[in-house]
Amino acid sequence: MPSSNELPWYYWLYQPYKWLVFSPLMLVVSIIFALLSALLALLISPRAGNYTGHCWARIACWLTPVLVFVKGKENIEKRKSYIIVANHQTGWDIFLLYGYLPINFRWIMKMELRQVPFIGYASEKVGHIFIDRSSPKSVIKSLEEAKTKLVNGNSVVIFPEGTRSRGREMRPFKKGAFKLAFDLELDILPVTIVNSYKIKREGFFNIVPARAGLVIHPAIKTSDYHGNLEELKNDTRIVLESGYQ
Repeated sequence: MPSSNELPWYYWLYQPYKWLVFSPLMLVVSIIFALLSALLALLISPRAGNYTGHCWARIACWLTPVLVFVKGKENIEKRKSYIIVANHQTGWDIFLLYGYLPINFRWIMKMELRQVPFIGYASEKVGHIFIDRSSPKSVIKSLEEAKTKLVNGNSVVIFPEGTRSRGREMRPFKKGAFKLAFDLELDILPVTIVNSYKIKREGFFNIVPARAGLVIHPAIKTSDYHGNLEELKNDTRIVLESGYQ
């Protein structure tokens, strides 16, 4: 398998576009959509504000550009809440999931992102959940907050690796997502993110166009596991890995 940081032939041709077109456009678009998202969340509903976030993510993919594919939409049951579990390759996973996963969901985001101008405020207003990974008490509090929002078809996305892998090979899984699924008696919806690492390479803002996408797998019924967290965690990992094939 080629290195996750191996540069494609068009890398240097893309650089003028990235700095002169993509970067300024994304800055303007991000500010406008963050303000619009927060406004709609305050005036109408968090779900309305969240929809604006979906549009922002799609625009980011169009501008990059990323050719996005999505497989398995039929595996989503409408108006059902899930614990969405996905592998985590790069920061571009956010755009792929937010823009192209056809389900209303909230993120569990690291606390540092709350300080990002405009976007952090908008994320709070639409109901995304911030978590301080350095504080076990804060983690518990954030998961308790998540429980109150997983109703009426609202779902939550959790990256069980806890950090980016920057490639196909996944890091070890943490238990939080699976414990939450048992606590709330919600099914796991596994989503494999494919080729995100080909868009965002190592280094500051080192992006290139690529083809990437999502593989949405059939839901895993937590009721079949009778509280066996390790088995649920391991089986979910196997399902996510199968999405690369």
